[in-house]
Amino acid sequence: MKSAPTKSTREKPRLTLADRVYHSLFSRITTGEYPLNEKLPSEHALAEEFGVSRPVLRTALERLRMEGVLYSRQGAGNYVRPVTSNPVGFARVQTLADVQRCYEFRIIIESAAARFAAARRDKAALNEIREALDLMRAATGSHQHREDADFTFHLAITKAANNQYYETAIRALREHIYVGMKMHGQSLMTDGIKALELVLQEHSDIYEAIRDQNAESAESRMRAHLEHSQDRLFGSGLLDLRMKD
Repeated sequence: MKSAPTKSTREKPRLTLADRVYHSLFSRITTGEYPLNEKLPSEHALAEEFGVSRPVLRTALERLRMEGVLYSRQGAGNYVRPVTSNPVGFARVQTLADVQRCYEFRIIIESAAARFAAARRDKAALNEIREALDLMRAATGSHQHREDADFTFHLAITKAANNQYYETAIRALREHIYVGMKMHGQSLMTDGIKALELVLQEHSDIYEAIRDQNAESAESRMRAHLEHSQDRLFGSGLLDLRMKD
């Protein structure tokens, strides 16, 4: 007699073809393969490249447009939305001090967003967080770190908070956050699979707290994760950001 599947097994989702195309395109945009304000390849070319139908591709493109990553020009195709079109503007990352400042800001706003996400999330929002977590789990299983999935996970939590100010801030910081995530991922790859698994567990803990609608735990776990990430990146080498007289 076979034992019943565990709770975690039952909850593991299967990504649709549209989900996979969405995440692949999002990754290309985030990494700069498709530069800001540049036109994407035609729908015909993309559908052929990904081996999917035009309706499947259009579902992925529509999701990217709804999230403000792409915009369309009638009769001209799809373009990567420039960051400057966002109503919130931040200076570009230029130094390690900027990366540290970004972490400080994220610790405050993302911890609060996780608390609200646990209290307000619906099934669709929870599924979006879980999809990103599954991509991170698959990457960890392949001894890789995926910054696109990592960013999608954190963005999905701000969306689940149902407060546009959190989501808008994270979107505006997309390039800034990506710099920190890229550096963090490189340090994890240097430390080996145990480090990757530890970070995956931190994300899983956040997801479970939001799933269980435990607002206090979601907030504390998000704060701990971001603080640990900052510590893994900077160690004891945090910069002195005091203003000089």
